[in-house]
This record gives sequence, C-alpha cells and structure tokens, in this order.
Amino acid sequence: MAFSEEEFLEKLEKDRKFRLAIAGLIGYKEILTKLRKYDKELMLLLTELRKQNKILEEHTKKLDEHTRILQEHTEILKGYAMRFDEHTRILQEHTEILEEHTKRFDQLNERISLLEKKVEVTIGSVGKRWGHDFEKTVLEIFKKILEERGIGFGEVSKFRIKDVDGKYTGEKGKIIDVDIVVKDDMLYVIEVKSYAELDDVEIFYEKIRPVEKVLNRKAEKAFIVAINIDDDAYERAKELGIEVITSNIIPSLETETEHKT
Repeated sequence: MAFSEEEFLEKLEKDRKFRLAIAGLIGYKEILTKLRKYDKELMLLLTELRKQNKILEEHTKKLDEHTRILQEHTEILKGYAMRFDEHTRILQEHTEILEEHTKRFDQLNERISLLEKKVEVTIGSVGKRWGHDFEKTVLEIFKKILEERGIGFGEVSKFRIKDVDGKYTGEKGKIIDVDIVVKDDMLYVIEVKSYAELDDVEIFYEKIRPVEKVLNRKAEKAFIVAINIDDDAYERAKELGIEVITSNIIPSLETETEHKT
C-alpha cells in the first residue's frame, strides 16, 4: 500500500507499531552497511594473513634447511673431535716414546762423556811417549832413503825450545819443536808427519830460521819426512827448497774439487 507524504507522516505520528517498524528498518540498513564494511575489511585482513602465512612458510622451509645443515656440520664436528682425540692420544704416545728415547740418549751421553774422560786420561798419560815413538817409526820406515841422503837413523835428535822473550821468533812464549841432525858441522832440520798439508809446510819453513839463530849456524838442508803429502804441499816444499821424503803424493781437497768442476 502506497502512502502520500501526509499520510506517511500522520501514520508515523499516530501509529506506534508503524514507528517501531520504520525504526527497525532504518537500523537494519545501518547494520547491513556496517556488515558490508566489516566484510570488506575482513577480506583484506584474510588476504594479508594469507601473504604473511606464505612468508612464514618460506621462512619455516629456510629454517628447516638451516637446521639440517647445522645438524650435518654438527656431525662433521663430532668426526673432527674424534679424530682430534685420536691424534692427541697418538701424540701423547709419541711424546712418551720420545721422552723415553731422550732419557736413554742422556744415559748414553753420560756414558760417552765418561768414556771420553777415560780416553783423555789414557791419551794424556801416553801421548808424549806415543808421539816420540811415532816419529821414530816413520824415520825407521824411511831409514834407507835418509841414509842415502847422508843421515844416519841414530843421528837424529829432538830439538825443542821456548822463545820466552820473542828473541828468535818475534813471538813471546812460542815453542819450536823439530828434529835435527848436526854432523860434520852441518845442520839438517827435519819435520816428521804422517800426513803433510800445505799449512804444515809453511809452519815448518817458519821454524827453520829460529833454529839457525839458536844454534848459530846455517841449515844445510831441510827435510819433510811424511808417509803421505798432498800435491799442493809437495809443490810448495819444492818452491821453498825443502826436500820431501814420502811414500805417497795425493791430490789435495782443492785439486779434487777443481777436477770435479
């Protein structure tokens, strides 16, 4: 039923039920409007929640992957720890063995030191005697050759002086030690060696002049009597006018090096 404006207003004024019905309709419309608004907001919220849920799922997957990698690394570290423990055990065993060897080495070193002391004492007690006997032995070996040079084996005597004030050598306290033969007013100076090197020749040559000064006579001849002499020493002796009596002339270390290069 349609109402005119005047009828609608009159009915609204006089009819209480009608007023309530109209008021209910008006309130329902507002509710629907609000519900639509809320529904729209709810859809936006759900859309945002779905996005956040997707991000959360991705983060969860990454976290799971990192957890898996962490577990793998933990297992690897456990393996390394086991190996480290094994290496530590082996190192300890080796350290114990080394300590035992060191202890034995120290004991052996003590024995060697004691033996060296005994040898030093023994050598010290016979050294002088041995040196004299050695020279006699070498001279005996070359006895025939020396006799051919006019030197009898029994004519060789030891000559030893200490130049206290440096009068003869220019060096205070220097000791001169050689063998000599004085025969028919002639002086022979002799150096006896098992093996003669270049330095031995130079040192022997420096002894000759002080001996001449002490004995106040010129050395007629100088001899180096050696079982072995290297070739450099042999050539130098010839240059200095020293006669060499030897069994072997052998190459010096310098000569062997030159030949190898």
